[in-house]
Amino acid sequence: MQRHLKSVRRLAVLGMALIMAATIAPQAASADPLPKADGRLDLGWELTETGVTGQFRGLSAVSGKVAWVAGSGGTVLRTVDGGGSWQNVSPPEAAGLEFRDIEAFDSRRAVALTIGPADESRVYVTGDGGASWTNTFTNAEPTAFYDCMAFFDTRHGIAMSDPVDGRIRFIRTADGGRTWSILPAEQSPEALPGEFAFAASGQCLVAADKHNAYLVTGGAETARIIHTGDRGATWTAHDTAVTSGPSAGIYAAAFRDAGHGILVGGDYTTPTSAPDAFAYTGKGPGGLKLSADSPGEYRSGVSFLAGPLAVTVGPTGSDITFDGGRSWHRFDDGAFDSVDCVHGFACWASGPKGRVAKLSLG
Repeated sequence: MQRHLKSVRRLAVLGMALIMAATIAPQAASADPLPKADGRLDLGWELTETGVTGQFRGLSAVSGKVAWVAGSGGTVLRTVDGGGSWQNVSPPEAAGLEFRDIEAFDSRRAVALTIGPADESRVYVTGDGGASWTNTFTNAEPTAFYDCMAFFDTRHGIAMSDPVDGRIRFIRTADGGRTWSILPAEQSPEALPGEFAFAASGQCLVAADKHNAYLVTGGAETARIIHTGDRGATWTAHDTAVTSGPSAGIYAAAFRDAGHGILVGGDYTTPTSAPDAFAYTGKGPGGLKLSADSPGEYRSGVSFLAGPLAVTVGPTGSDITFDGGRSWHRFDDGAFDSVDCVHGFACWASGPKGRVAKLSLG
């Protein structure tokens, strides 16, 4: 195991050096410093003390200092000191509900999504760091079940529900989550028999930029990626070669721009065996290819760190790629559900038993 970790660390040093040379402009180096590629890099997760034991599938990283997590029992936590301490800022009226996604804009503004049938699917918004919350959407459709949410900017966002009357349902906001409108059925994509999205990490629906977003699915015979280029007004579906089934498919996506993306998944019922569960593209959803060198295990979260460097997590471990998802290298065996990385090489992970961690690169 030690030999394996040393090999991964050497790869990490090489990967950082390549990224430094290829993707970071000289004038940006002082504002967004990289760890020195001097052979001393130690890659791993540093656990923080949250003080709770619930499961955090919702995660939003703002910076190396600020992050939000949301999870079971209606729990929302916030840190503003890099995980040194966590504040419990849970909405009192959401007690007992299941948060599965949270999108934070800074240390004060965040939008959180609870899941469940009928009125258990809700959206809560705060503008004062969680001191108060407003319930801005409560699902009234008995057959709807919301899974994920994404924001293009601080005002425009979308959330999705599993199919209603044969079509995937979307709601949209143009005011930071304060009000929502349901996308007309005729503008929503038709669902395949048995198709749905996985509310495993808040990453079944992700925004790539100010206009493009991607929804990934499973459950049906074919796992699909469904794309919008106009903030959710219209959608186009693309089949993938990722293995799909009643509990299998694509669980999470990450896009660093409209073209470059990574898809991860598998089957949560067989976490140590996930054939054909990883894919990548440099040409949008039409250019997807299966990863020939993948972890081979179920993964529920993925995030780009810088350039082609990305991290994926799941219940059996964490892996890193230096080539945009073509190949992967294990660096941790702990359990996590979601991962979110932002500028400045800040990367957070969250999961079961109150686990929240920061990626250590030096």
